Amino acid sequence: MPVWQALFAELKDKGFMVVAVAEETRGAAHARPWIEQAKSDYWQLIDTEHRLSDLYNLVNVPEAVWIDEQGTIVRPPETAGSTDHFRRMDLKTRTMSPEDQAERLAARQAYLDAVRAWVNTGEYALPADSARARLPKVTPEIAEARARFRLGVWLRTHGREAEGDLQMAEASRLHPDSWSMWRQAADLDEVGKAGGPAFWKRVQALGERPYYAPPKL
Repeated sequence: MPVWQALFAELKDKGFMVVAVAEETRGAAHARPWIEQAKSDYWQLIDTEHRLSDLYNLVNVPEAVWIDEQGTIVRPPETAGSTDHFRRMDLKTRTMSPEDQAERLAARQAYLDAVRAWVNTGEYALPADSARARLPKVTPEIAEARARFRLGVWLRTHGREAEGDLQMAEASRLHPDSWSMWRQAADLDEVGKAGGPAFWKRVQALGERPYYAPPKL
């Protein structure tokens, strides 16, 4: 993303590094065009097994984790500047109102400014107790969902698509907050499906609940 490249270029001399990870079960070839398009100087990795989501309890993209130079998490997973304004877009034209676009850009800038302040002054870094309290909890249902997702991927990879789809559907039922698992399963079933009618129906079913929970800066 150009915004992250610009921020990295600004702050890299202060020991700042962006590590972008594409979670792509279909393999590196599907993620590589996006990586090459970004033309970034920061690190870009490809996680074909969604291990990052398991380690940090990520449920959507883009999410970010702030880690200091000692390897300590100072801000647990949170939405990295995206907002729910897209939910009001015109689905026929795929456009948003000027007001929504402006608010979305302002929210993104506020998040980038917070990262900048952290690097320069240490602001927004949470004390250990606060950071620990904000870490998402792994329930037995989430642990089972992860196992079923992996099994579903394995089954599909070995030609047992119907069985794999059943396991992935159960994974989403057990862990409905994981949009990453749902989207990946949808795109394994049919390229582009993750952004189609089924996605919008699922988003609308959220009601008042957020798709992108705003970060608590």
